[in-house]
Amino acid sequence: MRIAMYDDDRIGVVAADDTVVELNDLLEQYRPLGPEDLLPDLITHFAELKSDIESRTDAGGGKPLSDVQLHSPLKRPSKIVCLVGNYREGTDRPKQILDIFFKSPESISGDGDTVILPPHKASIFHHEAEIAVVIGKESKDLSQANAMDAIFGYTVYNDVSARGLGETSVSSFLGKSFDTFGGFGPWIMTPDEIGDPHDLHVTVEVGGELRQDYRTSDMERQIPELLAYISSVTPLHPGDVICCGTNHQGLGAMQDGDTVVTAIDKIGKFALHVKDSEARSWQRGVDEAMAARVRESAQNPAPAQAGESS
Repeated sequence: MRIAMYDDDRIGVVAADDTVVELNDLLEQYRPLGPEDLLPDLITHFAELKSDIESRTDAGGGKPLSDVQLHSPLKRPSKIVCLVGNYREGTDRPKQILDIFFKSPESISGDGDTVILPPHKASIFHHEAEIAVVIGKESKDLSQANAMDAIFGYTVYNDVSARGLGETSVSSFLGKSFDTFGGFGPWIMTPDEIGDPHDLHVTVEVGGELRQDYRTSDMERQIPELLAYISSVTPLHPGDVICCGTNHQGLGAMQDGDTVVTAIDKIGKFALHVKDSEARSWQRGVDEAMAARVRESAQNPAPAQAGESS
């Protein structure tokens, strides 16, 4: 059979006589097609649904939060866009070259889930705490002046990273996209509850030990610039997520038996458990070698590309 999309989001089959027979009515029984469709639908229609949502909230009668099992607030966005670095690492340096990578939307895990470390020969597995932006409307070629209007909300992100895979020293898609390596939680917080997203406290605790501990004020390129640049490259859709990078001072190993709690004030916190069938181990605490390498790079930066905004 020849299956085609045509006209106004029609799906059909191309018959032997080269006519197109519509199939949309056959598929209505399956809508929404899955949980991944619910959030984009909610975001797209949020303005018209908001009063009904508030009425239900005010009426009470919901389940206590302690009686429910939270999952990742993102199920399978069409894009997870991640920033390489994007923090000054506590130094006073000029902006670096802006670089991004995509992470597999199949990598997602949420509060209480287990991160499975694969048997691939990584040199270490790191936690990376980040603030993530959830897109609220179809967006292309945003200006920095209107970029914040495209945001539906914010969530906490842990970009689990396998180091040493692939042919370069930089972990990107290959080291980032294993199943369970995209931790999001505990929910999406709308902007009216946040205030300034560029002045929030980000932490990671592993087994009660404080590791990462920084503020988003150290962000090198702030959210309006990120959204404007990324949307100049690719369209952004409701439910897409932009992960704004991390401060590498405080990174440490994730290993079998760990519980990793990632938190951002005014948003919330969530926990990931770690399982490694090979029971590999690394030094506990902060990875000081990684921190030193990044500090050295920060003190001897690559200049921003010609023509980039400063």
